[in-house]
Amino acid sequence: MKADVLLGLQWGDEGKGKIVDVLTPDYEVISRFQGGPNAGHSLEFNGKKFILHTIPSGVFRNDKLNIIGNGVVIDPVIFAEEIQALKNEGISLGRDNLHISTKAHLILPTHRLLDAASEAAKGRSRIGSTLKGIGPAYMDKTGRNGLRVGDILRPDFMDRYKALTRKHRDLLSMYHYQGAQDDYEKKWFGGIDVIRRFTLVESEYRINELLNHGKTILAEGAQGTMLDIDFGTYPYVTSSNTITAGTLTGLGLAPSRIGKVKGIFKAYCTRVGSGPFPTELQDAHGEFLRRQGHEYGATTGRPRRCGWLDLPALRYAIMLNGVTELIMTKPDVLSGLDHFMVCTHYRINGKVTGQLPYSLEENIEPVYKRFSGWSQDISGIRTYRDLPEELKAYKSFLEKETGVPITMISVGPDREAIVKTGI
Repeated sequence: MKADVLLGLQWGDEGKGKIVDVLTPDYEVISRFQGGPNAGHSLEFNGKKFILHTIPSGVFRNDKLNIIGNGVVIDPVIFAEEIQALKNEGISLGRDNLHISTKAHLILPTHRLLDAASEAAKGRSRIGSTLKGIGPAYMDKTGRNGLRVGDILRPDFMDRYKALTRKHRDLLSMYHYQGAQDDYEKKWFGGIDVIRRFTLVESEYRINELLNHGKTILAEGAQGTMLDIDFGTYPYVTSSNTITAGTLTGLGLAPSRIGKVKGIFKAYCTRVGSGPFPTELQDAHGEFLRRQGHEYGATTGRPRRCGWLDLPALRYAIMLNGVTELIMTKPDVLSGLDHFMVCTHYRINGKVTGQLPYSLEENIEPVYKRFSGWSQDISGIRTYRDLPEELKAYKSFLEKETGVPITMISVGPDREAIVKTGI
C-alpha cells in the first residue's frame, strides 16, 4: 500500500480540513505530517463549526485512527483545549484512536515569548507570525536543543525543561523583552499530563507497519505550498516543509510509499499576514471576496487579503508536489459577479513569463484573462451537470492549463456541499 497526500496549493486556508473530513470514509488512518497550532482547519456539519489546530481532521468519523506525526510541533495547552472542546461536543478521543509521535517537538511557554519578542524586533519588516511559538520551536529542533514528546517519559524531563527555559530567558534578555507566562506554564504542564493519556508511538514504524498490513492512509498537510520554508515566498513563510516532500520527513515514509497527491486550491486567492501577493485586490472586488467568502483567519481572526487566482503560482505548486488530482473550493463565493479574472502570466521588466521569479517582491504586473460570471447560488448543487456553464468552462480552462484533472468541487462549508465532477 501507499499513502495518499492532501495539501494546500496556495497560501493556506484552502479548505483542507473540510476535504479531509469528506475523504476520511475512504481511509482508515489520517495523519498530520507538519505544522503546529498555527494551522486552523475548519469543518462544518450538523449546523456546527469546528476548528482544529493540531489534531488530524479525521476525528469526526468513527473507527478511524488519527496520528500526529514527528514533523508536527505541539503546544500542550492548545492540544488539551482541543481535546476538551471535542469532548464537550461528544467526540471522545483516547488511546485507540489518537496516537502521537514520540519524535514530535514540544512548544514551550518561552517559545511563545521568543516569537513575540522576535516579531516585535522586526518592526515594519515583521513576517506576520501567529505568535504561537512555532518558529522558535522549529529553530530549537534544527539547533538540536528541542524537547520532544518522548522526553516527557524520561526521569530527567524537568531538568531538560528548565535548562531549555534558561536558555530562552537569556535570549529574551538580549531582546530586552519582558514577559511572564506563569499561568500559561501551569496550563502547559497540565497539557503534558493530557498528552500522557494518549498512545505515544514511534510513528515512523507504526505508519509503515500499517501500510504493510494493507491499511489506507491519508497524510494531511497544514498551511499551504506557497508558505513552504524552502519554496514559498521567503521570508514570509512558515517554519516547515508544507509540500509533499514534507510528508516523507514528517511521517518517516520513503518516496516510493507515496500514492496519490490531492492538491486543494480556492477559485480565487487569499493570504494572511505580510508578504508579496501579486494578484491582491484592494478594491470593491477584493472586499466582495472577503465578505462573501467570510475570509478571516481561523487561527488569528485577522482579515485575509483577497485576490484573483494566480496560475503561475498554482502551476508551480502542482510541479513541486507532483499533484495527481485537483480539488477546487469556494467557487460559490464568485456567484453574483458579472465577471472575474485569472492571472495567467506575469510581466516582469517588460517580459512575459509563466514562471515564478526568485522573489515575488519584484515589480510584477499580472497578465489577466477575463471570465464570465454567473448569478445563481450554487451552494445547494450536488451534481456536476447542474453547475453553471460558466463554472464548467472555468474548470475546463484550469485543467487544460495545469494538465491535472479537477475531481471534486466544494460549493459551501458543510461537508455535504461537494460536487464530484465525474457524476
